[in-house]
Amino acid sequence: MVIATQLRPDRLAFLTAMHASLCRQSVPWEAVVALDGADPARLPAALAADSRVRALVLPRPVGAACARNFALTEVRTEYLNWADDDDEFTDWAMALRLRTLEETGVGWCAGYSQDLHPDGATTLWRPPTPPGRHEAGDVWRYWKDPADTIPLGPTTILARTDLVRAAPMGGLVQGEDYCTLAVTCLAPGIVLPVPVYRYRKHAGQMTAQDSYDQLEARARAFAHRFGVNLRAASSSLRDAASAAA
Repeated sequence: MVIATQLRPDRLAFLTAMHASLCRQSVPWEAVVALDGADPARLPAALAADSRVRALVLPRPVGAACARNFALTEVRTEYLNWADDDDEFTDWAMALRLRTLEETGVGWCAGYSQDLHPDGATTLWRPPTPPGRHEAGDVWRYWKDPADTIPLGPTTILARTDLVRAAPMGGLVQGEDYCTLAVTCLAPGIVLPVPVYRYRKHAGQMTAQDSYDQLEARARAFAHRFGVNLRAASSSLRDAASAAA
């Protein structure tokens, strides 16, 4: 698990809730929390006392994309998920996806997400990519244009760590998580028709800021082209390997 955070005061309770959702998982886990220029003394007590949580202290703010990539280097588990500090996982998220990965041998497993509203209510979000198995590169068929709805919720993906390292976060100031969808170009995977992640809606989230729309189109264009080109390159390599065999 990789979580990047600046330990902003308005998000500390959310980070504690994220940790609590990890503690409710029925399978072993560990997390690398990248402190993006934040004072480690502000890390919530529950996380600081948990031996499964390792803090990566970055001496100055570098942004979510860079912080997550630095944390990715520290990951020791075979499979990896990343999360925002203000969201949380459903109780069965890890076990369900991990079992799917181990039983099928695919490289990644994703699910649906839920918008988590301030009153505690949730709204289900179904991605454009339908449930079931998808071969490498097929997910990108459901993201035809950068302005379209993204084909999967990036934070719903549990994937082999080596695949995530091969398609890390793009160096963007926002929308960097779109780039992690490129992991679906590198191996087949499975989409489960169940919610595995809760996306918290609140006034402090990036998407709620007035400046968000200023760069969103550029972020989407970069991430979309990244995936398109990676899909094409990976397909060419697979075709060459098949011809050689």
